[in-house]
Parts: sequence; C-alpha cells; structure tokens
Amino acid sequence: MQDTPPAVPDFTQWPSFPFEGDLRVKQLDDPVPVEPPRKGEGSRECITCSAPDEAYIWVGERWRVRAMDRPTGLPMVLILETRSHLDLGDLPNLLAAELGVMTVRLERAIRSLDDVARVHVNRWGDGSAHLHLWFLARPRGYLQLRGTFLSLWDSILPPIPEAKWRENLALVAAWLADFGGRPLAEPPRIQWQAPSSIASSIPDTHAEAAPETSVIEAAEERPIDDEPADADAGAARSALDAEQDGRDDGDAKAASRGEEPGSGAETGRPVVEEATETPTPVAGSAAAENASDGDAGRQPKVPSPRRPDDDVTAAKPTTAS
Repeated sequence: MQDTPPAVPDFTQWPSFPFEGDLRVKQLDDPVPVEPPRKGEGSRECITCSAPDEAYIWVGERWRVRAMDRPTGLPMVLILETRSHLDLGDLPNLLAAELGVMTVRLERAIRSLDDVARVHVNRWGDGSAHLHLWFLARPRGYLQLRGTFLSLWDSILPPIPEAKWRENLALVAAWLADFGGRPLAEPPRIQWQAPSSIASSIPDTHAEAAPETSVIEAAEERPIDDEPADADAGAARSALDAEQDGRDDGDAKAASRGEEPGSGAETGRPVVEEATETPTPVAGSAAAENASDGDAGRQPKVPSPRRPDDDVTAAKPTTAS
C-alpha cells in the first residue's frame, strides 16, 4: 500500500495563514514508546530555576515576568513563570488561584499599551517542565494577525524599534508594581550627546545582524536536544557574572583610594553632583544681589508651608507675668 501525504487542511486558505503557494503536509512519524525528559525533568537542568531576578522585568514573592532577549515583530511578548519548580498540574490551591489573578493582571497591563488590540495567552510546555505562560500582544488594526497563527507572525514581522520595546517593558513592569512586587525594567535613556561626525551617525549596514529569537524558537518551546541553547544561556550568565565582578572590583579599588565607589574618576561615567539645599535670599537684600549671578539656574529650596495658627502665635505679644 503506497503512502500518500494527507491533504492540505482548510486553514491554509484563511486570511490569517502567513504562507502562500504550494504546500505539502509532512508524513507523521511513528510514536516513540517513551517520551524524552523535558528541561527540568530527570537529570536535565532547569534554566528557569537558575535564572537570576535581574533577567526579569518584574519579580514578586511567588511569580516572575520576563521578556525576550530582544525586540520581535509583536509589540510585546512576555512570559509569566512561577518561582517554584512546578508545572501547571502541580500547582497547589494558593498558586492556582493566584495564576488566575496574575493572568488577568498581566493581560490588562499589556492591553494598556498604545496600539495593542488583543492579548493572546498560550501555554504549551513541551520544552520545559517549569510552568510558563506566553502573553502575545496583537497590534491594533492588523486583522490579518488575528487567530492561532499570531506566534508564527511574530517571527515573520520586522522587529519593532528597541527604544519603543524598552519603553513598553518599563510601562508593564510599573503597572504590575502598583499591586506589589519589584519592577526591574527601566525606560530607555535619552542620548543627549551628538555624534562627533556625520559618518559616525550612519549605521553599519555590513555588520552581521544578531540572530532573532521568536516565540516558536524559544528554548522553552523547542523539542529535546537543545544543548546548544543551554550552553548559550550558560555563557550569557557567565558574561553577566564577570561584568558584575568587574564592577565590584572597581568599586573596591575606588574605596581603597578614598574615592566614592562608582564615581566618574573610576568608572569613566560623568559624576552628577548632589544638589545642596540653600536658603532662598530675601528679595532686595544684599545676599540676594550677590547670589543672583552665582546661583542662576539653581532650584531654590521651597520653604514648608506655615499654618495659620503659627502666624497667630508669633504675632501675639508676650505679656509679662
């Protein structure tokens, strides 16, 4: 009996299907007798458990939220994880109830962003045994991205600007922090320094582009034999630890020379002087005239408001007993 490939399903004709042209369905492999262990099962290391809080945009007592390592095609892609090494069916009643609260809270936070119409919540779990839920934001007005193929479109669309991506991360982290926890994502800093030349402001188009990572290419969702992905994650953590050790050594050297740790003399960063509070001279006095030139642009200290009772008490004459 000759094997014939199955017919192409009808969803290939949907407007949301991201591909066109001649398609052929793969032959289904024979089932394996025993499924291989996922990450975090058996002797396989759990990357989620070993990840530090600094790798997340928001952390709480029992939950953490992280993003992809770089912008992707969708406005926002976030992952909700438990701190404890548990899968969905292993959650105790407390975490099971909080999962619903955190799902609604994170969906509202992402939907509050500009140009986000819907938020898709997905859970696969074939790559990692540690519970993780995906939150995918569909941009407003793009009806072709509706439905079940949104995760595929995430790797097809061009990445959004990194500044906008970081701003969205900071907004979501701050939104979650209103209910508790600690936000770790910061908005992008404004680059005030102008380029030294016109040539330095032109991007290098010949530079090798960094590989993009999307939802379907994430380490948590890839099948087994992902040791290169584990090695890359370990190398990234080692580089982060080495950078942190270098900063600590620099602060220790600055302290031995009597300098303030993290000062501009040691780190090369500009030193921002702390604002000193000085009393505001009375208008028309000699002190005000002398300070008008040197203190131009300095924000004066605003005196605390006085209560009416204090003025009445100060105005009363002191009677001799």
